[in-house]
Amino acid sequence: MNLKICTVETPGLGDRSYLAHDGEVAVVIDPQRDIDRMLAVARDEGVRITHVLETHLHNDYVTGGLALAREAGAEYVVSGDDDVDFDRVPATDGMEFRTGALTVKAIATPGHTEHHLAYELRGDGNGATAVFTGGSMLFGAVGRTDLVSTEATDGLTRAQFQSVRRLAGELPSETEVFPTHGFGSFCSATATSGDSSTVGKERDTNIALTMSDEDEFVRTLLDGLGAYPRYYAHMGPANAKGPGRPNLAAPEVVDPAELRRRIDAGEWVVDLRQRKAFARTHVQGTVSIEIGDPFATYFGWTVPWGAPATLIGETADEVSEAQRQLSRIGIDRLAGAATGSVEGLGAGRTSSYPAATFKDLAKVIDDEGVVVLDVRRPDEWDAGHLRDVANIPFWELAERSGEVPPGQVWVHCASGFRAAIGASILHRAGHDVVHVDDDWEHAASAGLPMAE
Repeated sequence: MNLKICTVETPGLGDRSYLAHDGEVAVVIDPQRDIDRMLAVARDEGVRITHVLETHLHNDYVTGGLALAREAGAEYVVSGDDDVDFDRVPATDGMEFRTGALTVKAIATPGHTEHHLAYELRGDGNGATAVFTGGSMLFGAVGRTDLVSTEATDGLTRAQFQSVRRLAGELPSETEVFPTHGFGSFCSATATSGDSSTVGKERDTNIALTMSDEDEFVRTLLDGLGAYPRYYAHMGPANAKGPGRPNLAAPEVVDPAELRRRIDAGEWVVDLRQRKAFARTHVQGTVSIEIGDPFATYFGWTVPWGAPATLIGETADEVSEAQRQLSRIGIDRLAGAATGSVEGLGAGRTSSYPAATFKDLAKVIDDEGVVVLDVRRPDEWDAGHLRDVANIPFWELAERSGEVPPGQVWVHCASGFRAAIGASILHRAGHDVVHVDDDWEHAASAGLPMAE
């Protein structure tokens, strides 16, 4: 049998989806919302999709599973214990699905969610060839366990410990491991390592397997959990309803006059251009969220859920890419978009602010009127920060800009990406800002005072 596993990566969300086939028929695991990518893989491989399987109701993206199953005429396999609003094949622990030369077995692995499943894949005459682990066994790590509820977190963490150990105990060492999360996703509880793995390798490296004491595992895991994007709260309910295929038709074109009306009305108008270009000149009152791999995550974290949002891009292709990324987290209806030069779109009302480095900050940090604002997550702040500076996470700045002291506000994060969001929000609110577009590792070497 010619078994092949194709990976479809979504770097902006830190996730992977998979298509496994025998040369004729295929199963798909955890597809993203924009199903045209998976359909293209199946077409290129010359195979027919017969089963679409979900490891869990995802908390970090809107699934394309139901839409893909309908498009392909495939069976849609979801845990039978999940309460959903659509017809599916209800999977339970130990249930097997056979298609062509492939056999897939569901394995209950609660922890990341209450009804999480892993899927063991076998070919004719072979033992376990691969296991698709979703948010249970990651590369050296496990999926976070605090996304369901505060009350359930301790029990789910203990379940996660046992689930990973079950996989390691039941599957052969050579079984390849294919997780959905762990490639930058905030669904990972701790940092992952490597780009591939086997069950045997995980026995030596995975946190749930190298720690023998369950209580110690729970303490370690929960102590390491940081903030996660606030849009996550809407993903599980959306997936339980059974989302359809996204509408990627171009949004309404917005002219400069309407753009200005929306800005003056307090609506979110987001500029997709590179953050340095935004700092040099932008339409007054807009917010910078640079298009790129982390775009959707930080857009969904920054812009309140359901708030009307208009995009500004240099080109229609740039807007289209943003729209595709946003569809993956369930933002389907943009208020509109505008493209072209800043000068033309701003109709004479443009603005700018300086961009700088940590070395530049070191030269002025003791000057009167200089305010330094750290917009990183609280867990990043706790791990190390500059002395005598404030911390307001970037996603809280729109509501808390009034807490920022008067003066010239130097805004920093760990790389400059989130600082651009923060600086633009404060600038929109009337603050005099400087965007520190630099890596956090340069702060100490620049001579800036670090907190004890």
